[in-house]
Amino acid sequence: MKKILIGAAIMIVSHVNAQQKEYSYYKTIQVGDALGWDYAAVDETNRNVYFSHGTSVLVVATDKDAVIAEIPNTIGVHGIAFDHALNKGFISNGKANSVTVFDLQTFKVKDTVAVTGTNPDAIMYDDFSKKVLVFNGKSNNATVIDPATLQILQTIVLPGKPEFAVTDGKGKIYVNIEDKSELVQLDAANMRVLNTWPVAPGDEPSGLAIDAKNNLLFSVCSNKTLVVFDVAKGKVTASLPIGTKPDAVVFDAKEKMIISSNGEGNATIIKQLSPDSYKVVQTLSTQKGSKTMAMDNTTGKLYLPAAKFEGDTRKIIPGSFEILVYKVM
Repeated sequence: MKKILIGAAIMIVSHVNAQQKEYSYYKTIQVGDALGWDYAAVDETNRNVYFSHGTSVLVVATDKDAVIAEIPNTIGVHGIAFDHALNKGFISNGKANSVTVFDLQTFKVKDTVAVTGTNPDAIMYDDFSKKVLVFNGKSNNATVIDPATLQILQTIVLPGKPEFAVTDGKGKIYVNIEDKSELVQLDAANMRVLNTWPVAPGDEPSGLAIDAKNNLLFSVCSNKTLVVFDVAKGKVTASLPIGTKPDAVVFDAKEKMIISSNGEGNATIIKQLSPDSYKVVQTLSTQKGSKTMAMDNTTGKLYLPAAKFEGDTRKIIPGSFEILVYKVM
C-alpha cells in the first residue's frame, strides 16, 4: 500500500496490488519560463526527448535529463517526428501552416515545407511507406510529404478534425477524429482512407497509442474514458475510467501498462492483464495542466511538461515551466 501526496491531502491507494510495480516521481528538469506547450516525443535512436514549447522545441538528453538544445521559430508548434534513415526531424507549426525540417544530430534547421491545410497538428513518420504525414486540425485533411525530397505527394481528405495518429508498421495508420468521435484507418501504401469506426462509449478522442503485437488501439477521450479498440474485430472491446482533460496516452509493452496523462493533475495507470482484460492499478499524482506526455521505451521513464498557474486561471506563473520525470520504482 502506497501513499501519494496530492496538494495538501494524502490519498491512500489501496487498489494497487502488492506485487504490482508502481510509477513514482523521479526528478524535475527545470526550464524556468512561462510559455505553453503541446506534444512531447522521444527519439529512441539518438536518446533525446523533444518538447514543443511556445515558439520553439526543447531537446532533452535522456541520459542526463537536461536540456541540450533548442530549435527556434516554430510558430504555434505542436508535434515532432523522426526519420532516422535520413537523419531528419520534422516539426508541425500550427500557426505558420508549415513543417520545420531539422538535423537530428546538430538540431540545425534545414528547410521549411508549407502544408496543404491549416493548423498542422499531429505529425508522424511511417517507416512502412517511408512518408511523413501531417494532420491539419482546421482543414480536416492530412498532408503527405516525401522526407527525401520534401515534396508534397498528396492530400488525404479526412471525415473530421484529426488528432493523434499512430502506425502499426505493417501498412496501416490510425487517426483519432476528435469532433466526430471516430477512428480512421489509412492504407499506408496508397495513402487513402480504408475504414472509419465509432469509438463509443468514448467521446472526443485525443491521445492514441498502439499495441502493435495484438493489433489493439488505446484512445483517451474527453468524457473520462479510455477505450480499447480491437482492429481485427473493428470495434471497441473495453472501456476504462480515467481522469479529466486527458490528451496523451502511451503503451509500455514491457510492463504491459497503458498510461493516460490527465490535465486535472494525475495519470491513470492501467494494467493489461491480457489482450481482453484490463484493470486500473494506480492513479499517479502529477501536476495540474500536465496533459501531454512521452515515454522513453529504453528506460521506461515518463516525461510530462508542467507549470504552475495563477489560481484557477490558465495564466502560467513566470519562471515555473518545468519537465516532470516519472519511472517504475
